[in-house]
Amino acid sequence: MRKQVIEYTSELDAVIALAKQLNVYEIKYQMTSEDFFNKYSQGETSDDEVFVEWAGNYQHYLALHQHLESKLKDVA
Repeated sequence: MRKQVIEYTSELDAVIALAKQLNVYEIKYQMTSEDFFNKYSQGETSDDEVFVEWAGNYQHYLALHQHLESKLKDVA
């Protein structure tokens, strides 16, 4: 399967897009991304491509979210 590369104009745009994608997974699999990632990290899910992608998107979301939060703290 060929992966699509998407570029965003800002970190905020990227966080929003990732949150929307995470929401799609959460609705489809009826669990939060946090719960999924805990199960994934414990080896309680398969390594299907969709789960690997979900885990990667969640990690990316967390990193961007944390980075934006620290930027906001610096401004305040």
